[in-house]
Amino acid sequence: MIRTKRAYDAPARADGHRVLVDRLWPRGLKKADARVTEWLKELAPSNDLRKWFGHDPDRFPEFRARYQKELSNPAARALLRALARQARGKTVTLVYAAHDQQHNNATVLAGLLKRRLRGAPRPPAKPPARRSS
Repeated sequence: MIRTKRAYDAPARADGHRVLVDRLWPRGLKKADARVTEWLKELAPSNDLRKWFGHDPDRFPEFRARYQKELSNPAARALLRALARQARGKTVTLVYAAHDQQHNNATVLAGLLKRRLRGAPRPPAKPPARRSS
């Protein structure tokens, strides 16, 4: 399962594996309070794209297209595959600092990961335990 959550919202046990997906650490937030499992700056938009977007909802469709293009490099694709694998077995929460809960990089990443999960084969079931005779 893939979720998104603002970094400033209280962490919860239901968040599972918390991944910060921003290039910059959220202002005023202590690392201990954030309780992120990992920080994947490599999946954040480039500084140029982030500055161009400026969290302007009117620019979001173009931002999404440009961001997805940035994520098409081999290193980013490998990180996305790894996150998708984790999300097959447990909850992965993409943590972000933006105020806008709909127009941000985490929603783009969540959409990509959810599409990847829908198209991916399910992990094999564990074989039944053998009984000794």
